[in-house]
Amino acid sequence: MSNKPKFAVFGGGSWATAIVKMLCENLDEIGWYMRNQTALDYIKKEKHNPNYLTSVEFDTSKLKLSNDINELADYADYLIFVIPSAFLYKELEKLTVSLENKILFSAIKGIVPESSLIVGEHFCTHLTIPFKNIGVITGPCHAEEVALERLSYLTIACADDEKAQVVADHLSCDYIKCKTSEDIIGTEYAAMLKNIYAIAAGIAHGLGYGDNFQSVLMSNAIREMKKYVKNIYKMKRDINDSAYLGDLLVTGYSVFSRNRMFGNMIGKGYTVKSAQMEMSMIAEGYYATKSAYLLNQEKDNKAKTPIIDAVYSILYENNNAKKVFNELTDKLD
Repeated sequence: MSNKPKFAVFGGGSWATAIVKMLCENLDEIGWYMRNQTALDYIKKEKHNPNYLTSVEFDTSKLKLSNDINELADYADYLIFVIPSAFLYKELEKLTVSLENKILFSAIKGIVPESSLIVGEHFCTHLTIPFKNIGVITGPCHAEEVALERLSYLTIACADDEKAQVVADHLSCDYIKCKTSEDIIGTEYAAMLKNIYAIAAGIAHGLGYGDNFQSVLMSNAIREMKKYVKNIYKMKRDINDSAYLGDLLVTGYSVFSRNRMFGNMIGKGYTVKSAQMEMSMIAEGYYATKSAYLLNQEKDNKAKTPIIDAVYSILYENNNAKKVFNELTDKLD
């Protein structure tokens, strides 16, 4: 690998667009894959993504745009995947080039439905990528605030700290501060779980619960997250770090949170299908809820997860949200 590693971003949504924007602050060329050729043609001509973060204007001379996943996988040393987890499996099936010596980072907050694995574990198991060549990019950070260049923080996790630092260096700029972590499993599970808790926060808001209850819900959520993650992968971590608690809070409270928005619609009486049709973006927490719930049920020493159980009951068992939350309120403290 050269002294100046090449980066490619895979995905065309708001978070992918934000990551490309960050990389443009530090690199002269960035690969950008999206399957929609019409969107790529639009970016070449109009210098911004037609569908997401439309206010972000790109210097297109820096962008190596392609709808050929193999072309950009071959081009880059660092491959950053930002494809919604529900569609990742089908996109990865298109890969035919060698990924040997490639470094894969996930900026996806979800579980791959086909394997029921978080993305890093899926890379390791199904693409046979060595664990040391896999990393995770987590918040707390909303793409919309990156577009506005509001100060934001990222945690870059990788078992190989040197690789984490390379990614951190290339994402850091005046409005982005990065720190590194070795807790690749914990940070990725936390990034997945916080979307479920954001749906819970949205449901509560839709049902008419106020700020007092929301604060109790979030304080219980971080403790539930701690138990769940510890049960999956035990290591020394401070659950109050921004990668865990901070990411949970911004997703649970922010008006930019698509998972909270999805939950709010459910609380107001939308069906799951109608809420999904109404939204233009994927709510990763919907898929994460089923995977997280079932994974916990499979364990002999199940973590106590009343909030995840409640969201699963509403989304997948079609139970009445008001009744389920009435019961949940007695389980929180």
